[in-house]
Amino acid sequence: MGQPAEREAGERDPQGAPPPELPPGQRLQKGWPVTHYGPVPKFRPERWEFRVFGATADGGKHCWNHDEFTALPYITVVADLHCVTKFSMLGAEWGGIPARTVLDLAPPASSVTHVMVWAEYGFSSNLRLTDFAADRALFATHKDGELLTAEHGFPLRLIVPHLYAWKGPKWVRGVEYMTADRRGFWEERGYHNVGDPWKEQRYSYQEEPGEGPEL
Repeated sequence: MGQPAEREAGERDPQGAPPPELPPGQRLQKGWPVTHYGPVPKFRPERWEFRVFGATADGGKHCWNHDEFTALPYITVVADLHCVTKFSMLGAEWGGIPARTVLDLAPPASSVTHVMVWAEYGFSSNLRLTDFAADRALFATHKDGELLTAEHGFPLRLIVPHLYAWKGPKWVRGVEYMTADRRGFWEERGYHNVGDPWKEQRYSYQEEPGEGPEL
């Protein structure tokens, strides 16, 4: 049997099923386009390390090698992915380590309000601590039961389903706990500091007072 025909948001299925719900300005995507800035890094497991640093509760740095990190409790989450380039991929199954597990194993100081997620080549994305600690925020190693490909972020990418996808970097290497907000790579280059797709928070000029530090 062939695949179901792709429908735009708001278009009713011929058999009467309700249309998929998409954030404003988004379109339903068939497949998973590859979008990133810069080259795909080469994975070297013997050199790979995941670090948690900054304002930790104990003042120290916490590290895991690849085997240690991928041995942490694994869960699956069914969640959508909304790209700021206006495509949405619905109902993917993501597998990996909950962000809350990292918070439990390496607790932040009580004064922490934000995190900076660091990836290969110095790429970064800032998040409010409440967004990072959300139930479905996940350091993904798998999609739909298969290991992520290098182009899609292997060995590790962050998935934060309720925010635009750039808030979940590919090729993650660590998390910095921060006691004040600081813009990440795309946030410094004109993208919205919060990135809620349901509010269509795409660009920094849309920010309301208090939604981000000065550019």
